[in-house]
Amino acid sequence: MPETLETDVVIIGAGPVGLFAVFECGMLRMKCIVVDALDAIGGQCSALYPEKPIFDIPAHPQIAASDLVLQLEHQAAPFDPIYLLGRRVEALRQEEGGFTLITSAGDTLRAKAVVIAAGAGAFGPNRPPLEGLPGYEAGGGVRYLVAKREAFRGKRVVIAGGGDSAVDWALSLKDIAAKVVVVHRRDKFRAAPETVAQMQAAAERGEIEMAIPYQLHGLDGDGTTLTGVRLATLKGEEKLVPADHLLAFFGLSMELGSIADWGLGLERSHIAVTPATCETNIPGIHAIGDIATYPGKLKLILQGFSEAAMAAHAIHPRVFPGEALHFEYSTTKGVPG
Repeated sequence: MPETLETDVVIIGAGPVGLFAVFECGMLRMKCIVVDALDAIGGQCSALYPEKPIFDIPAHPQIAASDLVLQLEHQAAPFDPIYLLGRRVEALRQEEGGFTLITSAGDTLRAKAVVIAAGAGAFGPNRPPLEGLPGYEAGGGVRYLVAKREAFRGKRVVIAGGGDSAVDWALSLKDIAAKVVVVHRRDKFRAAPETVAQMQAAAERGEIEMAIPYQLHGLDGDGTTLTGVRLATLKGEEKLVPADHLLAFFGLSMELGSIADWGLGLERSHIAVTPATCETNIPGIHAIGDIATYPGKLKLILQGFSEAAMAAHAIHPRVFPGEALHFEYSTTKGVPG
């Protein structure tokens, strides 16, 4: 049922950076509503690689993406954020004292500031042009992410792609799948050199089968249940690989959606911001995380965390005009009740 809600800050995007923005705003006594198109919090960490380890989070030599999201959710919980999931912000208009946003579910949100933490916008997988693909997607034979590693135990898995996702999951699934076949059109991979070397070593030991230089050519089965994947070379040589699952990792297609129509300063589908405040060309609208761009920007979660803190401090005067902000470390003031 559509809602009409008022808050201090609307955060668009419930990925790690958006969740940390809830915490940073909360530490400054600002209430947040978080809107995300996905049905669960966590963004790409939850949707694409929940079990994949992340190695560059401070104080965590290694942490699974899903565990990182869980900890961020717990960190934000004391500030009682409102999550509006499974919906997009379709419209935004400036009004005296702030902004009004309308979601795809018909919600009306009024806020004094907006933080766009939408990653690279709405995303979806690049699908291979194969006949009968939708039926096998519905049947679970063709997938574009691994939500639970255990789902592939004892299964015959074909992995297509040459990037980090393909290589990482080939290494991860080889220990539990009945068979793993990696399909790539050439012997050069775009993944991290260390993991590529690990995959090649696993192939030499017979733990992974490499199908190079092949491309996806077709799907075998009854239209719903997959039984095999047909491959072909550019020379027309074909072969059939028995398979229960095809994991196609050809990247994501990104769309800013309605955000592109809000008059923000866009640079190649990213939002230009002032580095010190992460404010866009529209006062009161800030962008953080992967969607934000400025000279020297690094697309790292930890930099997004820093941007969340800078944006929150820049927003404070809008929410509490005329009130001096006396900065204190969290170790001094704790978490406000």
